Amino acid sequence: MLAVFLNGKIRGRGIYRTIFFLPMVAAPAAVAMVWRWLYNSEFGLINHIFHIKINWISDPNIAVISIAVIGIWSIIGYNMILFISGLQEIPADYYEASSLDGANGIHQFFNITIPLLSPTIFFVTITRVIGGFMVFDLIFMVMDRDNPALPKTQSLVFLFYRYAFRDQNKGMGAAVVVVLLLIVIIITAIQMLAQKKGLQL
Repeated sequence: MLAVFLNGKIRGRGIYRTIFFLPMVAAPAAVAMVWRWLYNSEFGLINHIFHIKINWISDPNIAVISIAVIGIWSIIGYNMILFISGLQEIPADYYEASSLDGANGIHQFFNITIPLLSPTIFFVTITRVIGGFMVFDLIFMVMDRDNPALPKTQSLVFLFYRYAFRDQNKGMGAAVVVVLLLIVIIITAIQMLAQKKGLQL
């Protein structure tokens, strides 16, 4: 929806695109520091604005959601560029013809935009799933070592670091890497088969 909005003829479109893409060029350390401040249970901006007292990154029940929000915020600009690129590949004639047939914006979105954008949607979904397994720097810099919610937020790459380097358990570290490799191979194979099937159709 964001890409569709920013691909339209709106005033200041370039400025909005730049704003949403800024998280992609921000240093991970700076991003972690800002979000640790926002999430701080004592003097964090979020708790201050809403007059609440929630342990956003130390409560095991919500820490995963808090980390996911940072991840989505950090990658939204990259995904936006991919979707805008896909939208610009859709011929304008399709929309003009559908308008003549009486289709409104909602019908065009579900019957033209979504089907023709499905390869991009599939690619972004696959790459984000793989990226989710490989998150490390965000967890490492936001979550303290003694954080009670850390076990609930560990990715496979973080588990590899924990076993291989922190606990000096090279065997478990190697096992985690093998599992991660198998997952990436399976997901990549699914993507390749889906693309091949799409080309045949």
